[in-house]
Amino acid sequence: MTSPLLGLTPRTALAPADPVLPAATHRRRHGSGFWLIAFAFLTGMAFSALPTPLYPLYAARDGFSTFTVTVVYGTFAVGVVISLVLAGHLSDRVGRKKILLPALGLETAAALLFLSGSSLPLLLAGRLVTGLGVGMLTATATAHLHDLHTAHRPGASGQRFELVSTAANIGGLGVGPLVGGILAQYVGAPLRVPFLVFAVLLALSAVGVALTPETVEAQPVRPAYRPQRISADHGDRPSYIAAAAAGFASFAVFGLFTSIAASFVAGTLHHPSRLLAGAIVFAVFGAAAVAQTLAGPLSTAAKRRLGLAAEAVGLVVLLTGMRTASLPGFLAGGILSGIGAGVLFKAAVGAVAAAAAPAERSEALAGLFLISYVGLSVPALGVGVATLDVSTTTAMTWFTAVLLLMLAAVALLGRRAATGAPARR
Repeated sequence: MTSPLLGLTPRTALAPADPVLPAATHRRRHGSGFWLIAFAFLTGMAFSALPTPLYPLYAARDGFSTFTVTVVYGTFAVGVVISLVLAGHLSDRVGRKKILLPALGLETAAALLFLSGSSLPLLLAGRLVTGLGVGMLTATATAHLHDLHTAHRPGASGQRFELVSTAANIGGLGVGPLVGGILAQYVGAPLRVPFLVFAVLLALSAVGVALTPETVEAQPVRPAYRPQRISADHGDRPSYIAAAAAGFASFAVFGLFTSIAASFVAGTLHHPSRLLAGAIVFAVFGAAAVAQTLAGPLSTAAKRRLGLAAEAVGLVVLLTGMRTASLPGFLAGGILSGIGAGVLFKAAVGAVAAAAAPAERSEALAGLFLISYVGLSVPALGVGVATLDVSTTTAMTWFTAVLLLMLAAVALLGRRAATGAPARR
């Protein structure tokens, strides 16, 4: 298991260079492969968020409620969690390309499901299959980028790798809604053309992956398969609980914007532009990606403090914008919340990786990722359920209150861990 944001990868053997090829040619192939995998990573993550600005169109066409939209979105997170447990760790054993190609195949199949119709069963199936592909893609693509960077630039710092992997992952989640909004706004058949375009891009990505050198040496005896084992008992328990809560709170913000933001902007704020909806989500994820990059030199504790403060203030500004029906306030709150969520999650991954023993690091990170992806779906579903009886703004008021309490708990647990308070076993 790897961190899709920080590039923390387990140690795996690189496939040996082809002895027939000169060393310079070998490095060039890995350098080209680095950018091909980055393109595939960006495309796959962008596709996963592509439907965000299209949800209001589905709602208008088929009468979907906010609750139904959040259920469709939540199905994606279920697929990601299943895939992370069953297949997210397998590339260390069978090779990167043997996981990346099926992952892109699953996402292409999801695009075809979306192209085949807009009924609720098809949407649910499409989002589930997308999630299965993303769960395989994030960890494997990050690890492959790390391997290729190391082979292309031996002894160089990992700054390029961290920058590109973050941009492809979190940046891709913002690019997808932006591209989807542009296509839906200015091209005919808005519920078909975006998926057709990405079906082509995903196919091209698969070709690029096929041309990229493998970086994991084949094992003569393959160990027996087992799902990824998850454990939360790593290092200082309060520190781990604080990191897990931080991951949950961070992804809750991301889940909110990729599930109901477009419907709120089109409905309550009376701005039906699909381009605007996509641009808002792009701004939130783009701000998160930039903030993660700029916060790199900070200590884990400083990242946590910055993330907590920015997310808390951003949520208050966001709620104020919603209650006053102010688009600038909604956008400002979203950007600030995105900055906080991005930095807070980076701090959470860093804390878990530092506290866990090397032999247990994958399991520790796997637990963090799974809890975070639960945060991606459960709060959004909760808001959707609440909207069956109250307005979206009222539901968001409850959401904000709960999340602020969670952020306060993260701050208290983080302070306890920093002062060396004994953990209860």
